[in-house]
Amino acid sequence: MTEQPIFDAEMLTRARALGAATLHEAAGRIGALPSAIKPVAPDMRVAGPAYTVVVPMLDNLWIHRALYRAEPGDVLVVSTSGGIEGGYWGDILNEAAMARGLAGLVIDGGVRDTARLAEMGFPVFSNGICIRGTIKGFDVPPRLQQPIAIGQVVIAAGDLIVGDRDGVVAIPAAEAANAVARGHARELDEAAKIARIRAGERTLDIYGFDEK
Repeated sequence: MTEQPIFDAEMLTRARALGAATLHEAAGRIGALPSAIKPVAPDMRVAGPAYTVVVPMLDNLWIHRALYRAEPGDVLVVSTSGGIEGGYWGDILNEAAMARGLAGLVIDGGVRDTARLAEMGFPVFSNGICIRGTIKGFDVPPRLQQPIAIGQVVIAAGDLIVGDRDGVVAIPAAEAANAVARGHARELDEAAKIARIRAGERTLDIYGFDEK
């Protein structure tokens, strides 16, 4: 099961609306996953607690199994042990994830059947599109709900995952509520700055930057 704290629906709605870039900045510029990880369709957005999975290179059996151990609302966050050039996820797994009520997928690897994935709307964030098939290693021990590294970011079970067309951010669970609150304040501040720019002010003056 997903570890505590559990994020309530209101907080997840706010996090999803704020988006990845705002929350990355609001949390102190932490948690930005590699920029190659993007949604299959640009309008996809996701927010939820991480259910972490590590699979061996080009092996997706534990992704199938993780689907039925994760809780509704969880985001599967998958490390492929460096095997980025594989198609670990397609329309069958997408259907299963939707049936289970999961919130989305973030994978440091490839996916396929992307035309269908885009139509289905289930949020899928991947390192790219890859048709290369995967195997099923039945002798592989489980590595679920353990801290994993994607790029330079270590993600623990239950961390807040937020993704949109700009990318994906992972925020430690204990810091998530404060990050969302600071993100909201940041949005209000940016809206005020935009109003000042539209009224004729310069960014140099608004931010107090000295001209060279």
